[in-house]
Amino acid sequence: MAKAKGTRLVITLECTECRKNESKRSAGVSRYTTKKNRKNTPERIELKKFCPHCNAHTIHKEIK
Repeated sequence: MAKAKGTRLVITLECTECRKNESKRSAGVSRYTTKKNRKNTPERIELKKFCPHCNAHTIHKEIK
Protein backbone atom coordinates (compact mmCIF):
# COMPACT_ATOMS: atom_id res chain seq x y z
CA MET A 1 0.00 0.00 0.00
CA ALA A 2 1.16 3.52 -0.72
CA LYS A 3 1.98 5.97 2.04
CA ALA A 4 -0.16 9.05 2.52
CA LYS A 5 1.38 12.33 1.47
CA GLY A 6 2.90 14.02 4.51
CA THR A 7 3.08 17.66 5.49
CA ARG A 8 6.75 17.94 4.46
CA LEU A 9 7.50 18.46 0.80
CA VAL A 10 10.67 18.97 -1.22
CA ILE A 11 11.09 22.45 -2.70
CA THR A 12 13.65 24.02 -5.04
CA LEU A 13 15.35 27.34 -4.27
CA GLU A 14 16.74 29.41 -7.16
CA CYS A 15 19.07 32.43 -7.12
CA THR A 16 17.28 35.68 -7.94
CA GLU A 17 20.43 37.49 -9.12
CA CYS A 18 21.34 34.83 -11.71
CA ARG A 19 17.80 34.72 -13.05
CA LYS A 20 17.48 38.45 -13.79
CA ASN A 21 21.09 39.25 -14.78
CA GLU A 22 22.19 37.64 -18.06
CA SER A 23 25.67 39.22 -18.19
CA LYS A 24 27.21 36.87 -15.63
CA ARG A 25 30.66 35.35 -15.89
CA SER A 26 29.13 31.89 -16.45
CA ALA A 27 25.81 30.83 -17.91
CA GLY A 28 24.07 29.07 -15.06
CA VAL A 29 21.57 29.39 -12.24
CA SER A 30 22.28 28.32 -8.68
CA ARG A 31 19.66 25.91 -7.31
CA TYR A 32 19.29 24.23 -3.94
CA THR A 33 16.75 21.67 -2.72
CA THR A 34 15.32 21.58 0.79
CA LYS A 35 12.19 20.53 2.66
CA LYS A 36 9.50 22.66 4.25
CA ASN A 37 6.42 22.02 6.34
CA ARG A 38 3.42 23.15 4.31
CA LYS A 39 1.23 23.64 7.40
CA ASN A 40 3.64 26.04 9.15
CA THR A 41 4.79 27.94 6.03
CA PRO A 42 2.18 27.85 3.26
CA GLU A 43 3.72 30.85 1.44
CA ARG A 44 6.88 30.71 -0.67
CA ILE A 45 10.11 31.01 1.31
CA GLU A 46 13.26 33.05 0.67
CA LEU A 47 16.64 32.10 2.10
CA LYS A 48 20.07 33.65 1.80
CA LYS A 49 22.38 31.02 0.29
CA PHE A 50 25.78 31.01 -1.45
CA CYS A 51 25.66 31.24 -5.23
CA PRO A 52 28.81 29.94 -6.96
CA HIS A 53 27.92 31.80 -10.19
CA CYS A 54 27.59 35.19 -8.44
CA ASN A 55 30.38 34.27 -5.99
CA ALA A 56 28.39 35.82 -3.13
CA HIS A 57 25.54 35.16 -0.71
CA THR A 58 22.30 36.08 -2.45
CA ILE A 59 18.56 35.63 -1.92
CA HIS A 60 17.21 32.32 -3.21
CA LYS A 61 13.43 32.08 -3.76
CA GLU A 62 11.23 29.01 -3.91
CA ILE A 63 10.17 27.92 -7.38
CA LYS A 64 7.46 25.47 -8.48
